[in-house]
Amino acid sequence: MSDALLQLQNLTLRFGAQAEPVVREVNLTLKAGEKLALVGESGSGKSVLARSILQLDRHVLGSGAIQYAGQELLGAPNALLREIRGRRIAMIFQEPMTALNPLQTVGQQISEILLMSMGYSTKTANQRAIELLLRTGISDAADKLNRFPHQLSGGQRQRVMIAMALAGEPEILIADEPTTALDVTVQAQILTLLADIQRERNMAVLLISHDLNLVRRFCNQEGDHVAVMQRGQIVEYGPTEALFAAPQHHYTQTLLAARPQRMAALQPAPQPASLLVRQLSHAYSQAGRYFWQKAWVTVLQPIDLTLQAGETLAVVGESGSGKTTLVLSLLRLLQAGRTGGEVDLNGERFDALSGDALRTARREIQIVFQDPFAALSPRMSVAEIVAEGLRVHQPTLSASERRQRAAQALLEVGLSAEMMDRFPHEFSGGQRQRIAIARALIISPRILILDEPTSALDATIQQQILQLLADLQRQRGLSYILVSHDLAVVRAMAHRVIVLRAGVVQEQGEIDAVFQQPQSVYTQQLLSVAIE
Repeated sequence: MSDALLQLQNLTLRFGAQAEPVVREVNLTLKAGEKLALVGESGSGKSVLARSILQLDRHVLGSGAIQYAGQELLGAPNALLREIRGRRIAMIFQEPMTALNPLQTVGQQISEILLMSMGYSTKTANQRAIELLLRTGISDAADKLNRFPHQLSGGQRQRVMIAMALAGEPEILIADEPTTALDVTVQAQILTLLADIQRERNMAVLLISHDLNLVRRFCNQEGDHVAVMQRGQIVEYGPTEALFAAPQHHYTQTLLAARPQRMAALQPAPQPASLLVRQLSHAYSQAGRYFWQKAWVTVLQPIDLTLQAGETLAVVGESGSGKTTLVLSLLRLLQAGRTGGEVDLNGERFDALSGDALRTARREIQIVFQDPFAALSPRMSVAEIVAEGLRVHQPTLSASERRQRAAQALLEVGLSAEMMDRFPHEFSGGQRQRIAIARALIISPRILILDEPTSALDATIQQQILQLLADLQRQRGLSYILVSHDLAVVRAMAHRVIVLRAGVVQEQGEIDAVFQQPQSVYTQQLLSVAIE
């Protein structure tokens, strides 16, 4: 079409000349001011397709055409791509921790785009960076400019990525799961922000998401479209309302029907706590007025909690509320700052252990991290990653026994044993999350901490993973601490819930009591947005 801003024509992509295509003969058109959503299961090729538009993966071979404003991008010279990347076409990446430079502050990374692409002065770039962070919902933006990515929460890092993408004032914005790590209230804010900017600038947006509710809320104007992708192919395409009202393809119908259902085991009978936490708190130090001074900022106020065998305790709250700080402090994985309080694991003081005793005790309590790509070594194969715990905790096993156990663990989380010799970068975000779950489960822990375990998964795979976790809990008597911003997942899995805000417990109790009759205003706000 002559008025198309971006056109994909018979686009086929593969990892190597002899490999099977991961994207097959895709035809898509994006006009100025149009919003197009690309949805599909994890591993369907959505992110590979999105990254190919900017030619970000050198090892991906393509055929067909990718045309921006009449210019061919497939195989384009680097000089042309540098002109287009960020300035004409910008991208919000799915995993901000791996996309952000760990050696530069947030301010330096946003300002770099403004200085190089927009020609701003240093002072103007700094002020504009603050404005962009404020628009993405970071209230203390001036302070955050001096922070490094590891000093921000997952949701805050994602908002920084959005600010960076918008800094160059692009004509096309590719948003790859832009709200994956965000709680429901901030999701709504980000969607409103992107929609407002899209209208103001008449910007075209390609939204990649597994969240169908998010897609329907964002692509809600006349002329907006949805493309459904399965196994590298577009199986259905059409206007948003028509597709949601009368889906034609069986796969689209399956996606729309997938919703988390209540699957938690019956509340276990009262028994001694597997985990007992008393007055757990954490504070970070920051420079005082003089270089020899330190000021302590408490990010987690003293908190008490208990967890018994076979129980799931959910921790919910907005991004930056202290959820991840809580679980990392509990596990003694925070090196920076000062942690207070006591932690008893199976009746013994976990917080007092050190050395080999601590390492042995950690077999009983494992964690699935929020960002699986950052948690998986890029230099190790999947077999080595999953079996690593066995090398530490069961050193007498032979190499073949470890490999067999790793294959079984992968099958349990819905992955093929044939994938064992591949590396993390060769998997989708959802597949990497399942690898992280397999790694945690392989040493048979009693307690599993799940930090946003399904945030990167599409609706159908999310349901499978939740069902897997529920089955494992019933079979093994596992206890879970579930950290999530997705209240539908919390409702499906949890027996009790703690609501955190700014490091302070707002409310806690049985899941039905809290969700049906919330006492705090903040909990009421969370639930009202989730229901919408």
